Amino acid sequence: MPRLLVTMGDPVGIGPEIIAKAFAAGELADALVVGDVGVLRRGAHAAGLSLPAARLEAVADWDRCPPGCLPVWQPPGLAAGLDQLPWGQVDARAGAAAAACIIGAVGLLQAGQASALVTAPLHKEALGAAGVDFPGHTELLQSLCAVDGTLPPVRMMLANEELRVVLVTIHMALRRAIEALDTPGILETLRITHAAGRRFGMSAPRIAVAGLNPHAGEGGLFGDEEIRLIAPAIEAARAEGIDARGPYAPDTVFMRARHAPGHPGEFDFVVAMTHDHGLIPVKYLGVEEGVNVTLGLPLVRTSPDHGTAFDVAGRGVASAASLVAAARMARRLLGAR
Repeated sequence: MPRLLVTMGDPVGIGPEIIAKAFAAGELADALVVGDVGVLRRGAHAAGLSLPAARLEAVADWDRCPPGCLPVWQPPGLAAGLDQLPWGQVDARAGAAAAACIIGAVGLLQAGQASALVTAPLHKEALGAAGVDFPGHTELLQSLCAVDGTLPPVRMMLANEELRVVLVTIHMALRRAIEALDTPGILETLRITHAAGRRFGMSAPRIAVAGLNPHAGEGGLFGDEEIRLIAPAIEAARAEGIDARGPYAPDTVFMRARHAPGHPGEFDFVVAMTHDHGLIPVKYLGVEEGVNVTLGLPLVRTSPDHGTAFDVAGRGVASAASLVAAARMARRLLGAR
């Protein structure tokens, strides 16, 4: 049985290419790719690799795939001719295929046919063009893991060797994200982050909470969300035994939390209120090492922290480093369970 499932992502982005590169480098020996075999073959060709790919009729055939051959399971619902679509262009057929691969992979995981999920990048505009009613992986996975119509509370974490950041809000307009902030949601984020830290082997995870406003509101001079919403959530979390601190000025807290040579970080996680507040510092440290982890799901899911890179898709220049880091992170999380 494969340990990891790797979805191909958008077929006209860099996903197929970096999957082929990671497999050829020996980093996906325990993985089964969920995607279109023609797309994966084209990705290998774009990467300059002489890499055979085999379409498996069933997951059970995985361990019979010849050594050095990329194993691919093709889910139902993929359009024909995906490997003929132009590289790097938004296409509804590509968006529908990316979604079908996620749906198929989650079905396999829920059936106990693999242990963890690694997702190559998809394109949100292509998803929308296909009529997929979710803005990204996180929301689609949350829906697929619902129980009796109840969505599991999930949060997005972006991590590398130096910094781990968990977001309270993710893919929504900034104005709407600010309006969506409330004390229960922030408290829930702190609980999810604390639980994740415990699963990672930390006995008492140290969580810094970044403010929303400049200087964390400066006592209400620059906004009162810190006073009204964030501080009460921190106080409630601490009453539950969670080591949450702040709110801290968002322009300095990431430097304090960063683990670097000669500079041990003060915190294990930073909780940020909005998408770009939290992700810019991690991505600035290098997208090659960054990993997106969905916290709160009943399954392990990781992903590279970059997008489909339509501007370079098909040229063979994309780096597989973040995908490799995502696969390694998935194995680490499985080992910590």
